[in-house]
Amino acid sequence: MEDAQCILVIEDEAAIRDMLSFTLAAAHYTVIEAPNAEQGWQLLLEHQPDCVLLDWMLPGVSGVSLARRIRQHEQTRTTPIIMLTAKGEENDQVQGFEAGADDYVVKPFSPRALVARVQAILRRQSPDKMQSELIQTGKLKLDLSSYRFTVDGQEVKLGPTEFKLVHFFMTHPNRVYTRLQLLDQVWGESVVVEERTVDVHIRRLRKLLDPVNAADVIQTVRGAGYRFSAE
Repeated sequence: MEDAQCILVIEDEAAIRDMLSFTLAAAHYTVIEAPNAEQGWQLLLEHQPDCVLLDWMLPGVSGVSLARRIRQHEQTRTTPIIMLTAKGEENDQVQGFEAGADDYVVKPFSPRALVARVQAILRRQSPDKMQSELIQTGKLKLDLSSYRFTVDGQEVKLGPTEFKLVHFFMTHPNRVYTRLQLLDQVWGESVVVEERTVDVHIRRLRKLLDPVNAADVIQTVRGAGYRFSAE
């Protein structure tokens, strides 16, 4: 199945792992499995999957720690991560997003709904939705063919969601967008996530832009939302 997209499931509970594998295979994905972070990391490097379903509570190295490692490694930093967890509190969700997760699914979950989340996140990764391969605004340059983002010649390594945010902002400058509008445009209308998710990713993006003195290109408009301005 060379054309099938590959999903890596990292989950220590065999019953959940089997359920996910069956559901994803039925949706025509190729599925590879790991019961812990160490084996998951090796499979990630070996197979370069299109998406990772990552359990928060893994034996040994936690899913949150593995998510950070995935985001820090050159070979895997753009791989989408969907965190699976029984932790449904807002602070837990924020911690998961800040560790590098692109989406967050609380157990117990509907297998069909999870497949829909996987499909949505893979659509967001699809290059055919991005029309121009090179976008430049001031000292910011986004190269879609090589998946590189540079500020004044210095590369800034972005996660998948931050890359989508930058792409949207650079193609829609100088206009205020509400959190809900950003969710629809960047995450997609079919994905149900809280508006606070936008704040988490904006904060993470600003943190990445701060070392190259570009954090101020994303402006908070109090009571309205966010605006991108590279002037």
